[in-house]
Amino acid sequence: MFQSLVDKMTEAFKKIKGKGKLTEADVKAGMREIKLALLEADVNYKVVKDFIKTVTDRAVGSEVLESLMPAQQIVKIVNEELCQLMGGTQSKLNISPKPPTIVMMVGLQGAGKTTHAAKLAGMYKKQGKRPLLVACDIYRPAAIKQLEVVGAQLEIPVFQMGDQVSPVEIAKAGIEHAKKHGHDMVFIDTAGRLHIDEVLMNELKDIKAAVEPTEILLVVDAMTGQDAVNVAESFNNLLDITGVILTKLDGDTRGGAALSVRHVTGKPIKFVGTGEKLDMIEPFYHDRMASRILGMGDVLSLIEKAQQSFDEKQAAELERKMREQTFTLTDFLEQFKQVRGMGSLDQLMGMIPGVNTAALKDVKVDERQLDRVEAIILSMTPEEREKPDIINASRKRRIADGSGMKVEDVNRLLKQYDQMKQMMKKLSSMTGGKRFGKKGGKMRLPF
Repeated sequence: MFQSLVDKMTEAFKKIKGKGKLTEADVKAGMREIKLALLEADVNYKVVKDFIKTVTDRAVGSEVLESLMPAQQIVKIVNEELCQLMGGTQSKLNISPKPPTIVMMVGLQGAGKTTHAAKLAGMYKKQGKRPLLVACDIYRPAAIKQLEVVGAQLEIPVFQMGDQVSPVEIAKAGIEHAKKHGHDMVFIDTAGRLHIDEVLMNELKDIKAAVEPTEILLVVDAMTGQDAVNVAESFNNLLDITGVILTKLDGDTRGGAALSVRHVTGKPIKFVGTGEKLDMIEPFYHDRMASRILGMGDVLSLIEKAQQSFDEKQAAELERKMREQTFTLTDFLEQFKQVRGMGSLDQLMGMIPGVNTAALKDVKVDERQLDRVEAIILSMTPEEREKPDIINASRKRRIADGSGMKVEDVNRLLKQYDQMKQMMKKLSSMTGGKRFGKKGGKMRLPF
C-alpha cells in the first residue's frame, strides 16, 4: 500500500535529516523532493501545490529553523498537514435515529460496489446490527446472483425482485421489507456504468428521491489514481454524496486517490477495502494513513487486528500455560493460526514502526510456511503434540513422511518450539512467576 510514495518520502526526509542545521534553501529543496513524490503518486496537481505551499510556509518559520531538531519538526508538520489533507477527523457512518439506516452504494462498474455493500453489511452485523442487502442492479449480468452469493457467505438476507422491475420500485419495496422484518440497516446495491452518463445519473437521482438515504457512499477504485478523483468529483456534483469508500487500496502503490479525494470533493473517505476477502474492509483513519505514508507504521490498526483475531478465553488460557510452562505444540499451532487470521504477513509487517519497508519490498513472505507448520504438527499423534520430548529419530521420519516434508523441516519446527519455550521461561523468571501484563483486572499477553 502506497509503497512507492513511502519510499520517496523516506528518501526526501533522509536528505533533510542528514543536516544538523537547516536553512530556508534546505527546506525548499526538501519540499521540491516531496512535491515530485506526490506528483509521481498521481496526486491531483492543485492538491500538491496547496499542500507544498502550506507546509513550506510553516517549515521556514523561525520556530522550526531555530529549533534544536528542525528535521523532526518538519516531519511533524508534514504529518499534520497530511492528516488535514485526508480529512482532519475520522468520519463514521451516520446511523439514523429512526431505523432503518439506508445506505445507498453508487459508483462506476468494476469499482467493487456489490462486494463492498456486503462487506459493510458484514462489518455492522458483527456490531449487533440486522442488515439487509437490496439488489437494484438489474443491468449487469449476474449482479443479483453475485449479491446473493456474498450475502449467503456472510449470512445476510438479500431482497431482490428480479431484473424486470425498475430499480426505484425495488429500492422502495426493499425499505418496506426491512421495516416489516426488523432490519435496522439497508444497503442498496445500485447499477454502475463504464463511464458517467445521463441515464445512470437520472436513475440514481430517482432512487435517492424515492428512499431518502441516510448515506450515499461512492465506491471508487484507488488504483485508477487521478481518474478516481475525477469520478468522485462528478458523482458528488450530481448526487451530493456523503462519503467515499476506496477499494483495492492493497494494490495501490501510489496513493494519489486517497490523498486527493477529500480535498477535491470536500467529502470524507469513510472506509477502505484492503483485500478480496469479505472481512477486508476498515474504517479510514487519516492519522494512521499519514503515519503509514511517512514510514512510521500503524500500531493502532495492528492492535485492532490482533483484538479481532485473538480469542480472549484462548489468550487467557495461553497466558496460564506460558506461566506454568505447559505450552504444547497444539498451542504453538493455534498461535500460528491466530496470527494468520490477522491478514497477510506482508501487510502486517508494513504496520510495524521501524520496519524498513523499502528493504523488504523484494522479500516475499512465504505464507505457505504456515501450511507446512500445520501439516507437520497435524501429522503427530496427540501424545507427541503434548510431549514433544518423546519424538525420536524414527518418529521424526514418520511425521516427515506423513506431512510430505523432510526430517530437517521437522527438526527446524521442534527447534523453533523449543526456542519459544525458552523465551517463555525467561519471561516467567523475570516476572517472578506472576501474571503477565496484569492491568485493571484483565489478563494480557506480553506481546
